[in-house]
Amino acid sequence: QVQLVESGGGLVQAGGSLGLSCAASGRTFNNNAMGWFRQAPGKEREFVAAISWSGNRRYYADSVKGRFTISRDNAKNTVNLQMNSLKPEDTAVYYCAARVRPLGNYYYTIGEYDYWGQGTQVTVSS
Repeated sequence: QVQLVESGGGLVQAGGSLGLSCAASGRTFNNNAMGWFRQAPGKEREFVAAISWSGNRRYYADSVKGRFTISRDNAKNTVNLQMNSLKPEDTAVYYCAARVRPLGNYYYTIGEYDYWGQGTQVTVSS
């Protein structure tokens, strides 16, 4: 089992920044991929960003490209999401996800990930 715990959510004004962190514990896997998803009220959970084990492959949803940056520290078993130029439409619960295998071609789909955190709320006021 892998446990994922997100932190860093909160309330921020539009145009501001927030940094999210996800700490993994328990059984960790070599070559695992990590991702961030989000779910706004009344909407389906959607892909935000994904990163390979080495960090040399990173993918972003079009809606956050150029504003969000995903990174990881394998020594610390953490993955981070730096969010800049936040917009009210970024308001959602943000979830960290872990895939026990290398990053696949369907990294943007929920089914590609094996473990999920409980989520952290991000609220962007206008």
